[in-house]
Amino acid sequence: MSFGLFNVPTPVNEPVKEYRPGSPEREAVKKALQDFRSVETDIPMYIGGQEVRTDRKIRVAPPHDHQHTLGYFHEGDAQHVEQAIEAALAAKDNWANLSWEHRASIFLKAADLLAGPYRARINAATMLGQSKNAFQAEIDSACELIDFLRFNVHYATDIYRQQPNSSPGVWNRLEYRPLEGFVFALTPFNFTAIAGNLPTSAAMMGNTVVWKPAYTQVLSAKVIMEVLLEAGLPDGVINLIYVDGPVAGDKIFNHPDFAGIHFTGSTGVFQAIWGTIGANIHKYNSYPRIVGETGGKDFVLVHESADADEVATGLVRGAFEYQGQKCSAASRAYVPSSLWPAIETKVKEFLSEIKMGATEDFTNFINAVIDERSFKKIKAYIDAAKQSDQVKIVAGGNYDGSKGYFIEPTVLQVNDPNYRTMCEEIFGPVLSVYVYEPSEFESILQIVNSTSPYALTGSIFAKDRYVIEHTSKVLQNAAGNFYINDKPTGAVVGQQPFGGARASGTNDKAGSALNLYRWVSARTIKETYVTPRHFAYPFLQAD
Repeated sequence: MSFGLFNVPTPVNEPVKEYRPGSPEREAVKKALQDFRSVETDIPMYIGGQEVRTDRKIRVAPPHDHQHTLGYFHEGDAQHVEQAIEAALAAKDNWANLSWEHRASIFLKAADLLAGPYRARINAATMLGQSKNAFQAEIDSACELIDFLRFNVHYATDIYRQQPNSSPGVWNRLEYRPLEGFVFALTPFNFTAIAGNLPTSAAMMGNTVVWKPAYTQVLSAKVIMEVLLEAGLPDGVINLIYVDGPVAGDKIFNHPDFAGIHFTGSTGVFQAIWGTIGANIHKYNSYPRIVGETGGKDFVLVHESADADEVATGLVRGAFEYQGQKCSAASRAYVPSSLWPAIETKVKEFLSEIKMGATEDFTNFINAVIDERSFKKIKAYIDAAKQSDQVKIVAGGNYDGSKGYFIEPTVLQVNDPNYRTMCEEIFGPVLSVYVYEPSEFESILQIVNSTSPYALTGSIFAKDRYVIEHTSKVLQNAAGNFYINDKPTGAVVGQQPFGGARASGTNDKAGSALNLYRWVSARTIKETYVTPRHFAYPFLQAD
């Protein structure tokens, strides 16, 4: 057998295509959209390399056109969860023992497939299944997922290279083993890249995975599996199942070989999972790794030295891109009274130019929220605001669920910084603004820091460098990703590792080596060349 210490290709962020009229990428994705719309896609589970179908078929529809049928996915039950666990455990030894360069090659090939022949398909699936416009789909399902795969290979290689020092006559080595058991990946609807990263990052480090995506993301999840299988992923390494959450949890969190969970979703669900794992801790062969990113109530703090046009742009993009359905979306803003008239005017001007509708019409900036449940939740917040004497509707406030789950970008000006829309995660196109007197800036810093249990993202708009530094220090624990003179969204793999603490998760920073460390268990090996043959040490000798 031959060996080598291999240098993996240097990762570079995938360029974002613009989808201008007449561009090749625009034509390609339009064709892919037509292809998905012209058929009803059959979406099986993938367990142990087999496509698994059941008699429980659930309809998939575009959120912006819920009367159209994109296809059906096959819902599983407890038996399928057990099969997925068994398949993951059966594949474990061969996968863990596969040479690193061959594991890496699979994911590098998957990245190239996404960058090339699958780009239009993954983007179209995300546009239709999750109601993302072409640009939002491009930066998510194509570019960010490609970046996750390429950069994670690079980070893993760096981890493997990190070795301890050795003293004379001794060789110390460090092995980075996969976890002992299987990993459960539980992924959300809102980012196709997250759905791809959570199972593959654990698998990249030699683990085998049971993957359960959100039901509202299964169309693009199917495309991810198609890519991984074409890239050469062996049977059983990642097993994709569609089952109800409690059904999956009952089997997975009671299994002795459960080794870890990679999660993105709601804080409530994550805390319930943590509690279940804690209650079952005596059942496991090892202490499971618990890695989660759970949400945010992300802030934009504006100082009187800021530029009004820059703030307005940051608010509109940060709050309303992908209908505010980002854990990082700007949801609460604190604006000085000296700047609010100019910012309000500019925000209303921008929103008057924004079109809302189906993703297939590329002139639409705003599309639909993900499903009826989300639509009703957001609608209830807006209806309550309309009835409150503490709130002024600055813009938007309308909605229509007859054809698609459409909610206008809505800006609420509140007269109480503790009004519920300033505190509670809404996960929709609703931005709440509290206008303060410039002299109150110090007290506003404390309000920003204490209003929400979350600590995911936040930003400061200011030109005064003393203010920027002071704000950064005071709010050091209020956001895991902090932005200066920019919107609090749009983290790029390899540039801004993503994650927050407090109620926002374990802050294990997706898109960095910090996350990959969670999926290995290190073993130290000390080899001594000339072994002592007697117990005595020199200090024992008599004077």
